[in-house]
Amino acid sequence: MAIPANAPSRASVVPPRSAPCAAPLGSFIPSRVKTEAQPGRQARRRIFFVDDHPLVREWLASMVALEPDLEVCGQAEDAAAALDAAPRVRPDLMVVDLSLPRGSGLDLIKHMRAQHPDVRLLVLSMHDEASVAERAFRAGAHGYAVKRESGPRIIDGIRTVLDGKFYASPSLTAQLAGRLFSGGAGRGGSPEELLSDREMEVFRLRGQGFSAKEIADRLGVSVKTVGSYDARIKEKLGLSDAGELMREAVLWQDRQRGL
Repeated sequence: MAIPANAPSRASVVPPRSAPCAAPLGSFIPSRVKTEAQPGRQARRRIFFVDDHPLVREWLASMVALEPDLEVCGQAEDAAAALDAAPRVRPDLMVVDLSLPRGSGLDLIKHMRAQHPDVRLLVLSMHDEASVAERAFRAGAHGYAVKRESGPRIIDGIRTVLDGKFYASPSLTAQLAGRLFSGGAGRGGSPEELLSDREMEVFRLRGQGFSAKEIADRLGVSVKTVGSYDARIKEKLGLSDAGELMREAVLWQDRQRGL
């Protein structure tokens, strides 16, 4: 599924110091966070944040601004804006939320790996299930961190991925190891195991109460396509009608919230 090219792009970027942006940035505006290199010090590694919550982006940017070896080169609220900004600001690492408007974080990861293979990718998500982390790694992510982790631990994840290693939050490592040694069947029969990445995204949005039209707008597809995903979800989960689909999706969403 292609990320819509005509989706409104909303991002904040800092052009690379070595080459100011030659073309107008359009909807891009200068980032509030900008750090200057000190003489004799190694160049800071550049971080780009993709999350649809401004407060999360500002929190992450404020943490990175305190690190002498890191700097924020930009931020975006959706996948299309991130893809548009990437060649302009040339990040070393992109921190990606999985739940994004007008496209998913998994799609963004796949596009980044294809178009910008040198950029390291760290997922930062509210989902703390190993099956979700596995999806991210299969899509091409180099690391997976959970949002409830402490700031220093997230910074540690950023540095680990920048150093060419793979990273997973400590809360996930035991789950991932268990799934590895059990052949990945830790939660066989669950939606995470049975549904494709796109079906899982539709299922998640159904659980949040979105209509077919709202899901179509959010993912950049047609209402008919959403209906096709609904049909496949019902078939895979053994659900008989739309009511059962909605009920199962809401129950799954509640479980993610610990309710």
